[in-house]
Amino acid sequence: KGSNEESAPSVSANSIKITDITQDGETLTFAITSQKSNSSAGVCVFRTYEDFDWLQQSLLSQEDVPGLLGFPPLPGKPLPSTSFTQAKALKQFFLALGDEWKIYRKALELYLQQVAAHTTLSKSKALSSFFSSTESPGKQRGKKGIFNRLSHVMEEMRKEGHKDVDKFFQSERDSCTHLSVLFKVSTEKFLDTVLTKQLAVACGHFSTSLHLVCNHDNPAAVTFSICLKLSDIIEAVKVNFEKVSDNDVSSMGLALDLESRYQEAKKEMLFRRTCKLVELEAANRNSERAKPNKKAIMEGVQKATQKEFNLISSVAKKEIEQYHRARVSVLRDFLVSWCEKQLSTAQETSALFSQHL
Repeated sequence: KGSNEESAPSVSANSIKITDITQDGETLTFAITSQKSNSSAGVCVFRTYEDFDWLQQSLLSQEDVPGLLGFPPLPGKPLPSTSFTQAKALKQFFLALGDEWKIYRKALELYLQQVAAHTTLSKSKALSSFFSSTESPGKQRGKKGIFNRLSHVMEEMRKEGHKDVDKFFQSERDSCTHLSVLFKVSTEKFLDTVLTKQLAVACGHFSTSLHLVCNHDNPAAVTFSICLKLSDIIEAVKVNFEKVSDNDVSSMGLALDLESRYQEAKKEMLFRRTCKLVELEAANRNSERAKPNKKAIMEGVQKATQKEFNLISSVAKKEIEQYHRARVSVLRDFLVSWCEKQLSTAQETSALFSQHL
């Protein structure tokens, strides 16, 4: 299996783009373009969220890449617009903000780019199939494996509070638990701020009302002039609110959402390692207590479990260190983008207000 994974041609991460989204009822279909690292020819495929979920499950189930950092976290499934009121839908699904699923498309695009840029995951046959198969790979997904995995996780939940033997991993677990809560609260507070800025709707109604006043017969020409000018200014305020809100969501909003999902993925990865630690400690006890006729078997199980645990720990530690470096770069890029967009919007609005003055 390992040789097959290595022989699979990788996809160039920078070439991956989601060029279009079509909606049919509650189903979104994404047009994805990409090209192989060793080729200049482009490929376009059409995928639904079920295909993305199939890819994530395929990556998680690879036996030769244990303990990885939950992999680049997949954004949640899009909610149908008719299921909730607008405010509740946005609370439930932060990435739904924006026009025509623009923010959600960007989040999925970033997810694919991160998977394709990963030194191990980029060689996956599942990833190659996702970008090249003419048929929907999500139809191949078997539900049995998913239910078994969920059942297994439920059985292992009692191990979550087990103390780690390695200070590095115990510190990461404590930090992750704390940061998960903080980022969740930060995202919710930020969303409240964004929704408050959607006063643009009220400004639009006010501007329209002022225009309607001007349509009535009124002998005071001065009143006409003032109402018309005030209407234009309120319209400018409306456009400014809309742009600022869009800038917030497409930069800092997406950054906070991504970080929240990464914390959850990291938490899951650390939990899988804890489960293997508990399994190793049980194997050690069984080996020590084993009767002479079963001693060799128990020692064999203990050595195999120790080998798996060491491999998971080494891979996980490398992934965590790489993640800490990458998250600084990603957050910096989002911050720079946010500042540039807000500065540009402020300059445009200032110029517009100057004209009105």
